[in-house]
Amino acid sequence: MRLLLDTGHALYAGADPAAVAQTYGGRIAHVHCKDVRRAILDRCLNSESSFSAAVLDSVFTVPGDGCVDFQAVLSVLRRVEYEGWLVVEAEQDPSVAPPARYANMGYENLQRLIGLL
Repeated sequence: MRLLLDTGHALYAGADPAAVAQTYGGRIAHVHCKDVRRAILDRCLNSESSFSAAVLDSVFTVPGDGCVDFQAVLSVLRRVEYEGWLVVEAEQDPSVAPPARYANMGYENLQRLIGLL
């Protein structure tokens, strides 16, 4: 069985995305590169907010705009010889975070990090 690694959902659930990639690397078929805004995550978890409310509160963002350690995740993916897609993803309000600007920012951040490996 193949797996989808969603870095933002993993972190939201309390897991380290790099550790998930290390443990299940051979089974990962697809990666959603989503970042997490730590302050919003902490506030939502401390108030026992629902997942939907956290999403509406903009807990997620694009790579490089939050606290996910993408360099660690990408290093593991390289070690396990992952050859699939890296999808820039963010579940956020387009009126707050303009999609084209944030998509470009996420893409550029991932490109920069891949170049560092």
